[in-house]
Amino acid sequence: MARKNIADAGFIIAYLDPDEGHNHEWAKEQFARQAQFLTCAAVIAEACARLAYAGHRQSRVLRMLDTGALLLDFSEAPHISRLIRLMDKYADRPMDLADACLVVMAEEARDVMIYTLDTEDFSIYRRHGREIVPFTGPNSS
Repeated sequence: MARKNIADAGFIIAYLDPDEGHNHEWAKEQFARQAQFLTCAAVIAEACARLAYAGHRQSRVLRMLDTGALLLDFSEAPHISRLIRLMDKYADRPMDLADACLVVMAEEARDVMIYTLDTEDFSIYRRHGREIVPFTGPNSS
């Protein structure tokens, strides 16, 4: 079974916004290497909002879904209790809904990698209580 590559909002923004500099170049390289990234609706909503705040068209994120570069692969409904527990556990960060969804997505498969700019938080988060959440970012090795 192939590794599940999961996209966070910052990673998507970095790909779409050349003003992100080094992060943009890193994100472009990752999208060139992988055929598709999985994500969730919370990440899509966050990416759309952040693009709009930066003066870009939100539809650029949706086009990535339309072309298949991104695939919605998570439903929050069956995981509400787990999402609440995660958000409560990491309230000091604070963990947002998108990050909680990504951690649960990482719990659903053994071989996963989360692509994120939020490496500080993901270095703290744990899946299944104690297990490191696999992630990579522009300054990761």
